Amino acid sequence: MKNTNQKETPESIENQTSTTAAPTPRLAPVAPDSPTFTDLGVRPETVEALSAVGITRAFAIQQYALPIALRGSDLIGQAPTGTGKTLGFGIPLLQQVVAPAEGADGLPQALVVVPTRELGLQVARDIATAGRTRGVRVLPIYGGVAYEPQIDALRAGVEILVGTPGRLLDLANSRQLRLDRIRALVLDEADRMLDLGFLEDVEKILAMLPEDRQTMLFSATMPDPIVALARRFLRSPVTVHAGHDTRTGPSPLTKQLVYRTHPLNKIEVLARVLQAHGRGLTMIFTRTKRNADRVAADLDFRGFAVAAVHGDLGQGARERALRAFRLGKVDVLVATDVAARGLDVTGVTHVINYDCPEDSDTYVHRIGRTGRAGATGVAVTFVDWEDMPRWRLIDKSLGLDMPEPPETYHTTPGLYTDLDIPTDVTGTLPAEARTRAGLAAEAEEDLGGGRARRQRSEAGGRRRRSRRRRRIGGEGSGPADVADGPAVQDGVEAAERRPRRRRRRAAVLVAGAEPASEQAQAAARPAAARGGEAVADGESKPRRRRRRGSRTATPEA
Repeated sequence: MKNTNQKETPESIENQTSTTAAPTPRLAPVAPDSPTFTDLGVRPETVEALSAVGITRAFAIQQYALPIALRGSDLIGQAPTGTGKTLGFGIPLLQQVVAPAEGADGLPQALVVVPTRELGLQVARDIATAGRTRGVRVLPIYGGVAYEPQIDALRAGVEILVGTPGRLLDLANSRQLRLDRIRALVLDEADRMLDLGFLEDVEKILAMLPEDRQTMLFSATMPDPIVALARRFLRSPVTVHAGHDTRTGPSPLTKQLVYRTHPLNKIEVLARVLQAHGRGLTMIFTRTKRNADRVAADLDFRGFAVAAVHGDLGQGARERALRAFRLGKVDVLVATDVAARGLDVTGVTHVINYDCPEDSDTYVHRIGRTGRAGATGVAVTFVDWEDMPRWRLIDKSLGLDMPEPPETYHTTPGLYTDLDIPTDVTGTLPAEARTRAGLAAEAEEDLGGGRARRQRSEAGGRRRRSRRRRRIGGEGSGPADVADGPAVQDGVEAAERRPRRRRRRAAVLVAGAEPASEQAQAAARPAAARGGEAVADGESKPRRRRRRGSRTATPEA
């Protein structure tokens, strides 16, 4: 059984079972006349590793890209998400690198730059699966976790790096990462990096690499800045188009349904959709992080096994949710667009756009989580009244021929017939259907860094400050205690700390006016002796001297 608390080091990636490490095409149908990887000239060790997980024939993007990439030419691959691009560039990287048993010196020889952490982990798993026979070490580098484990893995030696731009720059600028031996570079999901504002960081990384290298750029769309980047850094690249059509629209194997829903009724409609016959793993996309948490909480209250993924979560919490989703402990994942690309999970049958996407590209990338690599799927989109202008633009851009979605509520008969939902279901999952273990069954890793650790340290700091405030409060009698010990736990410790104020009062009496009686003087002398401090004129605060003197002493006439 897999240890879910194991950290993502190069060794752990290589040793994962094929159930979770193998790429999605392992279970997807392939055309019987597609060429095998042996026919395409892939080295026997890589073919053996792929055959061990059931991958023997190439998809379209792999069939077109591999002959070009294997001969070392620069390449631009334009294909929609879910078409097998990872092996399209992963196999050429494995073809070039020298494995440890073949005399590798441990310095990175190939680099894959990705926009998100989740995509980086997925790409690293897939490449490690293909290079397992040769023992090629693949290391994912991403932010949100501690630097030390990644630095230790770099020092131990690695052949292929898969990283996000920010963490790669941090390690390179701190001289913990050497990029002068890179022979091949891949920019995966380049248009997504443009959307996230990483293009400047990517250019800085490119400037650190040797000029004599192979560069491959893969993107679902080719906006002008990406075209300019390709012209600047690629040498006579060959462009490969592979996908559903020239617009890289949704997969034709994905059934698309659109409903005009009321915001107050969407959760009821969603609860019915999640009880459709044949529904497997399901991803729900929202526009905001707050809405993702709210939808996840509502579904959890209704009995569904659900987890949320968005940018406000620490890396450990995000990986915990994704791991539980992949393992089937939860079958509903609520996410923002941070997870719209790169999540390659087997068995996602339904994608639900709880909030209308911002544009056609977002729509394509969201519903690309299902219908991947030849599989079928269902995509459901909810459109509010105020989102109708936006939806009409998406519909016109993609040619969906659904400009006016039908007005739909949880009582609309068409909803049940479209999605094969039993007519007797309610908005709550029946107790006998609650068979998933849930998110609580998956332990969260302590990755030693990121937002979660800062929050814990800040919370601890606040608690320590509150303990110091409690320690100096109160009044009473007893010996003075000036040590900076732990917080007060019981009445005895509290009584030991109270005389500190009384000692100051005694000092005020000595420094101020004379006491009115000999009893007051007798009380002042032992207190000053217990404090072990000499009291001099002018050392006490004038405000306290005047106040205490007026209360406890009467000056001589």
